[in-house]
Amino acid sequence: MSKNFLFATWSGGGAVPPVLSVARALRERGHSVRVLADSSLHEEVAASGAEPIAWTTAPQGDTADPAKEVLKDFEARTPLGAFARLRDRIVCGPAADYARDTLAELRAHSADVLVADSSLLGTLTAGEAAGIPVASLATTIYPMPTPGAPPFGPGFAPATGMLGHLRDRILMGLIMKPWAKGLPALNAARVANVLAPLDSVVDAFCRVDRCLVLSPRALDYPSRRFPDYVRHVGPRLDDPAWVGELELPTGDAPLVLVSLSSTFMNQRVVLERIAEALGTLPVRGLLTTGPAVDPATIRAPGNVLVTAAAPHSIALRHAAVTITHAGHGTAVKSLAAGVPLVCVPLGRDQREVARHVEFAGAGITVSKSSSPRTIARAVDRVLHDPSYRREAQRLAAEIAAETATDRAVAELEALAERTTGRDEGTPGHDAAERSGLNSVG
Repeated sequence: MSKNFLFATWSGGGAVPPVLSVARALRERGHSVRVLADSSLHEEVAASGAEPIAWTTAPQGDTADPAKEVLKDFEARTPLGAFARLRDRIVCGPAADYARDTLAELRAHSADVLVADSSLLGTLTAGEAAGIPVASLATTIYPMPTPGAPPFGPGFAPATGMLGHLRDRILMGLIMKPWAKGLPALNAARVANVLAPLDSVVDAFCRVDRCLVLSPRALDYPSRRFPDYVRHVGPRLDDPAWVGELELPTGDAPLVLVSLSSTFMNQRVVLERIAEALGTLPVRGLLTTGPAVDPATIRAPGNVLVTAAAPHSIALRHAAVTITHAGHGTAVKSLAAGVPLVCVPLGRDQREVARHVEFAGAGITVSKSSSPRTIARAVDRVLHDPSYRREAQRLAAEIAAETATDRAVAELEALAERTTGRDEGTPGHDAAERSGLNSVG
């Protein structure tokens, strides 16, 4: 039976395609799907087959134009400053606006399930207030604290020994503390919608029926344990609608795919250093700048083809190595194709993704300030040490098994079939327990 799904997303760069991939899959199964999204995303939403709906009071941005971005985290001088922008401009600050717009849409058109990017706490609040099943989509490695993993953010390996566990306890307090500044705005949104205030922002991420992690379980730490409501449903490997046709550089030398962020992260200088590095190696380079950087501004040697975009899923069939900022989408697509990586994290969740790639043995990491010579050495090492490709191919086999069926669609259809009130393990239960800090499934 056809069901009605309301999705919600924002102009979050690489987080958008996996969300719309799930929406597309539901449409292909005959369900009705509407997507609350920034106007800049409406063409992409329509290409997925879903109906785009504009935010009216919530923030609107366009990552293709740095001047129109909501976050502008490239202006932040420190990682904490970048985090504060996400907290204050998306997650907590405009929570009341996101809740207001979401509830208005639910009143205009009922939905069987609300599905939201996990960072939109205002939208999740609206779903809780409306009393309908709510699913959040985590479009990267699961970021909430759980046993068996270090605190998310700094990119540390799992703790070993007493000193390692002491490190994690200290870091957990330091990382959780900045969330407190977002709690008043979040609780104001909750109280306005007749919901009890929370003790912490982290609790709000857990007040959902399902958190669907669109990331390979095989990429996370084997020792990690998750709450029962968290389900790894596999990555989405579709290319965005705007990527265009594939053009490969001429020749038969090994192909190196280069892809940094699809949003603006001051990456032009890094792209030029990578291009210069590839100019010293017997390889072909396919360098995609993304919508936020004009390819004409990138100086590159003759063995490097610079283009705005390319379908990575097809290009990776030809690639020997990917050089990436360790954005989750590019990293996982590369691993799904059995292609090892050289990671050059620029910020956000990228240090974490890079660390997980290294931990799995499928790539190495260099600093964004690395010289062309250092980058070239890293590429040469990954090209000629067969262990990196072997581990990437191991992950490819595990990802293939994980994505053989569409687990995200199955979970959402199961939520839509609910006809009674919330059962155990839903937002009515103790938030601290459901957060995974005290209980795991």
